[in-house]
Amino acid sequence: MSTLPLPFFSGTSTRAPFSFSLKSSPPSAASSSSSSSLVPFQRVELFRSTSTRTTRSFSCVFYSLKAKAMAELVQDKESGVAATGSSGGGRPEVEHSRTFLEARSEQELLSGIRKEVEAGRLPPNIAAGMEELYQNYRNAVFQSGDPSAVEIVLSNMAVAFDRMLLDVEDPFVFEPYHKALREPFDYYMFGQNYIRPLTDFRNSYVGNLSLFYEIEEKLKQGHNVVLISNHQTEADPAIITLLLEKTNPHVAENMIYVAGDRVITDPLCKPFSMGRNLICVYSKKHMYDVPELVEMKRKANTQSLKQMALLLRGGSKIVWIAPSGGRDRPDPLTEEWYPVEKQIGERRNISFHGAGLSVAPKISFQEIAAACEKSEEAKDVYSQALYKSVTKQYNVLKSAVHGKQGLEASTAGVSLSQPWN
Repeated sequence: MSTLPLPFFSGTSTRAPFSFSLKSSPPSAASSSSSSSLVPFQRVELFRSTSTRTTRSFSCVFYSLKAKAMAELVQDKESGVAATGSSGGGRPEVEHSRTFLEARSEQELLSGIRKEVEAGRLPPNIAAGMEELYQNYRNAVFQSGDPSAVEIVLSNMAVAFDRMLLDVEDPFVFEPYHKALREPFDYYMFGQNYIRPLTDFRNSYVGNLSLFYEIEEKLKQGHNVVLISNHQTEADPAIITLLLEKTNPHVAENMIYVAGDRVITDPLCKPFSMGRNLICVYSKKHMYDVPELVEMKRKANTQSLKQMALLLRGGSKIVWIAPSGGRDRPDPLTEEWYPVEKQIGERRNISFHGAGLSVAPKISFQEIAAACEKSEEAKDVYSQALYKSVTKQYNVLKSAVHGKQGLEASTAGVSLSQPWN
C-alpha cells in the first residue's frame, strides 16, 4: 500500500503517495508519536494489504465552509418522498408521520416539530436541536442572496426533518462497513443538495486538480488510494464531493470515510452519514467513556479493520481518514483552528462560505523507512512529512478563501483552479 498526505487518510504501499489537502482551519503542530498526519496529530496504524495490487496514499487539506463549521447537515431538495420497496443495499421504508413533507410554510414546518413532540414521536431534546438547526440553516442560505432561498430552505429542511423523524421511529444501525444508501431513498444526493446552497463556489478552489485525475486513473487500474487529511466539519464529505463532482465524479461518489461513532449516533447527523461509504470505528479518545462498553468497542473496531483489509484486498478503493480522531474547532481568542473535545448533540453553527480542497504528491513510507535506522523513527519522520504537506496546502487554501487572494494564492506546489466555471 502507498501513502499520500491528505488530511483524511494514510496508508503504506510499494509506491510513493500523493498528498491531499482540505482547508478550513490551519492544522496544529504534529506530535512526535503520530504515524499519519492530519490536523491533530496522533498515532495511526498504517493499514497493510496482502493483495498484489498497490495502495497509494495521499495527503489532503481541506478549507471548509467558514471557520465556524459549515453545516454538517445538508439535504436534498430534489429527493422528495422516498419510493417504496428496497434494492441495492437499501432498507425498506416504514410507515411514519408525513408532517414535515406536507408542510407548505415555515410556520407549518416549525409547528410540525411541536406537533410531533406532543404526539410522543419526537423527544424534546431532539426537537430543540431541530428547531435550532432550522434557524441556523435558514440564516446561512439567506446569506447567499439566492432569490429562491425561501423555497430552498423549506424544501431541504422538510426532507431533513422527515429523515430525522424516521430514524427516531426506526433507528438505523450502521455495520462496520456501511455502503451509502441510494435506494429507495437517495441519502447521498440528500446530503449533497442540502450542503450545496451553503457553498460559495465563487470563492471556492481546488488545488492540484491534475493529481485528482491521476488518482482516478490509478483507481481504474486497480490501485488503492489512501488520503490523510485534516477534518473541520461534519459537512466535509459533502464539500469534498461538491468540489469534485464536475471533474472527478467517480472519486467523489466512491470515497470511503473512516467515521467515529459520533456521526453515526447523533440523531441530527445520522441521515447525512447514511449517504456516505463508511468504515465505522470507535475513537481511542472515547474508548473508556463507558467502562462496560470497552470490550464491545474493541470487538467492533476489530471487525472494522477486517472489513478494511477485505476492501483493500479487492483493489480500486479510495479511503479517507483524519488521524486526529476528531474535528477542529476555532480557538475563541486567536480564531485559529485546532482539535478539541465536544459532546454528542453539540450546536450546529452554519454559514454560507467558500471552501478549499487540495491534494499533494504522494509520500513513500518505504523510501522514508529505508533512510531511517529504526521503525519508530521512520513512523515519526513519515508523520512529519505528511503533516508538513497538509500544512503547506492548508496555508495556500486559507490565503485563497479566507485571505480573499483567490487564484493568485497559487504557488509552485499548489495550483488552484475553479473547475465548475
